Amino acid sequence: MRFLREFLDSQKKHFEKGGKLEALYPFYEANDTLLFTPGEVTHGKTHLRDALDLKRMMITVVLALLPCVLMALYNTGFQANNAIASGAATAIDGWRTDLYRMIFSDFTPNFLGNLLHGALYFIPVMLVTFIVGGHVEVAFALGRKHEVNEGFLVTGFLFPLILPPTIPLWEVGLGIAFGVLVGKEVFGGTGMNVLNVALTGRAFLFFAYPAEISGDKVWIAANVTDGTSGATWLARMAEKGVEAVSVNGQCNTGLWLDSFFGFIPGSMGETSAFAALLGAIVLIATQIGSWRTMAGVLFGTIFTTVLLNAVGSDTNPMFAVPFYWHIVVGGWAFGTVFMATDPVTSAFTEAGKWFYGFGIGVMVILIRVVNPAYPEGMMLAILFMNMFAPFIDYFFVQANIKRRLSGYGRVPAQAKK
Repeated sequence: MRFLREFLDSQKKHFEKGGKLEALYPFYEANDTLLFTPGEVTHGKTHLRDALDLKRMMITVVLALLPCVLMALYNTGFQANNAIASGAATAIDGWRTDLYRMIFSDFTPNFLGNLLHGALYFIPVMLVTFIVGGHVEVAFALGRKHEVNEGFLVTGFLFPLILPPTIPLWEVGLGIAFGVLVGKEVFGGTGMNVLNVALTGRAFLFFAYPAEISGDKVWIAANVTDGTSGATWLARMAEKGVEAVSVNGQCNTGLWLDSFFGFIPGSMGETSAFAALLGAIVLIATQIGSWRTMAGVLFGTIFTTVLLNAVGSDTNPMFAVPFYWHIVVGGWAFGTVFMATDPVTSAFTEAGKWFYGFGIGVMVILIRVVNPAYPEGMMLAILFMNMFAPFIDYFFVQANIKRRLSGYGRVPAQAKK
């Protein structure tokens, strides 16, 4: 590490003002601050110091995402190996299957084999995300002569986790480019965006290429026999309601546990509510993710689900699905922990976080239940409330100002005595 530090210091003169590579200084500065703590520090009593800077915050979020990444690798490989071994599909993806067969002789699901096979899907998607999205980020930083912020580090992990494993890589590049451009850079870059970048990219792909990223068939095998469509449990609930997840009219506990731990088809990093829960503990403990926002989403989900359960419907079986199923299927848990709590696009007032989260919880159930043609809903619910977050904060800030002004100049009761 000392050698690397000395090398970066020796090259700094070429990127500073007057150097031959002055225009590329943001690129040099991004690598330097990512590898080492910045050498510039504040001095004087007027500065507020905190050990948690943007870089450390982003790295902490990445650490919180690691359980989801691990489950993305394992479950993707498990679904692929299980489909092939059971004879449901003769091939999931040609080159991935051939490469896997070079290392393992059969497709019987096992821990190491599942991780490796899942990595053959996840890592290419992540590499394309970082390469394309990173270049877009650097290009805008160079054009504006700004620093390259660490915000894309988290986006680079989030975006692959919310995509299906069989999505074409060119669509991954197109989606992340759209997300960075339209979701962030047009607003001014990191810290200025109104919409969540990863969800903006996914929303673009969903409406532009619904066949590859639909909400009901996120695991699409190349050669699938009848009866194995790869549909998610949300799609099955939209068709059959609670009957799809019940045995003799009772909750299928085994299936619920599979859904909770993430052993079901779905977007690569969204299937495990347990992995998201571990990430929530990290974010709450480090005070990076707001527990108020997460609790608001949960309360909004429970309130709306109970209300619709009571109303009922003779034609829409989704009305009868209880809340404890909604929170373990689809992207509910992942979105609640990592997307809804985005510090830039969510509400920042303490009271506003409750309303913001509650609104997401209400919207996700309404989209899932009232519009069964799109059985997911978390993505659109968060993007919808992203647009209302500034208004929510404005309302509470103005209310606080009026409350303070109403008491300005008043003499406390104890001072009158």
